[in-house]
Amino acid sequence: MSFPEKILIIGCGNMGGAMLAGWLRGGVAAGSFTVVDPKLEAAPEGVRLLRTLPEGEVFDLMLLGVKPQMLDDVAGQLTALAGAGTVVLSILAGAELASLSTRFPDARGIVRVMPNLAAALGKSPMGVAAQGLSEDEKAGITSFLTHLGTPEWVGEDLFHAVTALAGSGPAFVYRIIDALATGGVALGLDPDQALRLAKSMVQGAADLAMVSPYDPGELARRVASPGGVTQAGLDVLDADGAALALMQATLDAAEKRSVEMAEAAR
Repeated sequence: MSFPEKILIIGCGNMGGAMLAGWLRGGVAAGSFTVVDPKLEAAPEGVRLLRTLPEGEVFDLMLLGVKPQMLDDVAGQLTALAGAGTVVLSILAGAELASLSTRFPDARGIVRVMPNLAAALGKSPMGVAAQGLSEDEKAGITSFLTHLGTPEWVGEDLFHAVTALAGSGPAFVYRIIDALATGGVALGLDPDQALRLAKSMVQGAADLAMVSPYDPGELARRVASPGGVTQAGLDVLDADGAALALMQATLDAAEKRSVEMAEAAR
């Protein structure tokens, strides 16, 4: 018997919807899923959509996909659904394992996962941490999450950093793509053409970085020729560590906010 066979999704917004799409894309049966969401217009074919919580049912896994600030509002209603046979899987930013365990004391185990929207394509990196699970059960969770991308088990003390880098990171990359396209427009390119070029360039560069034996720093060096066009641009990014400082400040701000949210949720 595979794990999990019955999955309950509480709240199916952008991230929950992306995860559901990724699982379905990965071959998990649509009939395995029950979604509870009062605002979702429709669920994918074969997925059961409810407006209120089911009664008298047992689920192998319950995904918490509500807004973090709603945790206390819904936890009490969900306690009966998170019994000894249920793993609670949380994507709530800032909600720590200890805090979740207090709210779901009878659950079989608690898992935190921080994916991003690329889960819909099976290409999301994910930070994962757990409490109360055996190694075999962790292996089952890993296998289930692999449909969404690449799970990385980390200590919970590093979860804020993973959230900033892997969870929030796509938004930062999108900003860079937008900035590249806007820069191309400033050089005279048509806006649509500039955006196509920027998106295709970033996709190709990322694909090559994934398979290349060289790290990104070395790849950048190999693109540039001394005194050439690329090097002229790199000189701007590298001046006084400008690019590094910007990225570090960006990640620091995101990590700090994650810590603040965790403190508020305790």
